[in-house]
Amino acid sequence: MSDRSPLPPVRLASEPELARDALATPLLARAARLARWAGPATRIDAGGALVEEQLPAAAEALGLSGVDAAAEASEAWRTAVDTGLVEITDEDTGAVAAGAELRLLTGGSPRDVLTVWLSALDAVLADAAVPDLDGLIDAMDEGGTVDFGSLQWDPQAEAEFLDGVLTNLYLLTVGEDRPGGPVPLPALAASVIVPSDMGEPTNDMLQQVSDAMMRLDDQFRLLEPVGLVEYRPVDEALLGEGDGEDEDGSGADGAAAGAGGDPSAPVDEVDVSRYGMVRLTPLGLYGVRARLLDAGHDAPAVGDLADKGADALLDGTAAFPPAAAHAETEQWLALREPLAAATELLAAARGTDAGAPLRRLRCQQALSLVGPAAEPALRDVLDDRELGGLARVWLTERGLADVPPPTENMISWLTIDTVAAQLAAEGDSAELHALVQGLAEQHSGFFAAAWRVDHPQTADVLEAMGRLHPDKRIAKEARKAAFKARSARGE
Repeated sequence: MSDRSPLPPVRLASEPELARDALATPLLARAARLARWAGPATRIDAGGALVEEQLPAAAEALGLSGVDAAAEASEAWRTAVDTGLVEITDEDTGAVAAGAELRLLTGGSPRDVLTVWLSALDAVLADAAVPDLDGLIDAMDEGGTVDFGSLQWDPQAEAEFLDGVLTNLYLLTVGEDRPGGPVPLPALAASVIVPSDMGEPTNDMLQQVSDAMMRLDDQFRLLEPVGLVEYRPVDEALLGEGDGEDEDGSGADGAAAGAGGDPSAPVDEVDVSRYGMVRLTPLGLYGVRARLLDAGHDAPAVGDLADKGADALLDGTAAFPPAAAHAETEQWLALREPLAAATELLAAARGTDAGAPLRRLRCQQALSLVGPAAEPALRDVLDDRELGGLARVWLTERGLADVPPPTENMISWLTIDTVAAQLAAEGDSAELHALVQGLAEQHSGFFAAAWRVDHPQTADVLEAMGRLHPDKRIAKEARKAAFKARSARGE
């Protein structure tokens, strides 16, 4: 993902919970068992893999049986080596011993455990981006070099594709419209291939989506044992002799066409689930966020601001969805006494910069969670031009006595400030349309007085009201008022 705009905040499980999940993942649990099983007689080849004759014993140590036992034991061993659970003590003889990282799984902190798990995840993701072994062998020349051209495979592009898919899955999981629900594989594949502004996808593009689904089916099967995802694979009955059609003739192309490019759209889960359903686990959310942070993305987590000042809280939650902002604020308040918290919030809400109205809105929302012990802080700012209005609202909502009525000037200033905050928070939303219409309808002569309000964003607010109001006459009044406000300020 090239866009570096902030991602939605994620609510993560606690590190102890995540560490327990990591230790319970099949792949890491098996890797740890093999690291403890390894001894003086254990030998590896030049690539670090267990020599073939030791695979049956490794599989037995893991309690594995069946045709895939040796392959699963080999995978667990590679993970043990990649994560440092096993270290090579003699490269000439291929001797190994338990590595230093193994002690972290039992005696380290939860973060230590998660660090080991992240190493395992990186290794599995690297493997998932590689074509099947048979294809690699066929593409290898006599000198042992892989001809990527014959594979029609670009290692960097494949890794970026998988990262893009996981980023989209992360966005769907942390979003408030569809939090954590399983995502149909066709829609997820389409989300990284079909442009969002495309109407009807072309047949060529649908074929690309269908091909991507098959690649992702293989990749998610690999990623499930490391605990990144819960995955319901593509129904084997749909995978014919390469024609991509099931008994009804719908096939993967039909699923791709039905999914379109919107993974959050409602789907018929009975039918679409046959084409694969995937969701990030709580551990997967942690892992993908860690990778996004490493790649330079702004990927906040709820709780990041709990130990920061009120200015960081109000600025940091400015772009948060309502539920996430509420949860972040609750954690911040839990660490402070109500009166001290209210005093700090009010001080941070002051200002005439472009972000100040939204800070005051977030301050007002935070103060709604503070108990009556905060009353002195609110009374201290009753005469403050920027904070007196919201202080009166807070005191009145709690039925407290001796709340002085606001002046007309304070009401007008608070009105402009509120609309400016809503513009910054929501943009062109239905709620903002309703607010604009309500102001114009409930207050006759609103625009005649509004342009005189000495607020730094008066003209911007009036221009927005002229743009948003559906009544042409009222919209024209708003634009005239905006012009007067700019003229009065010498703009």
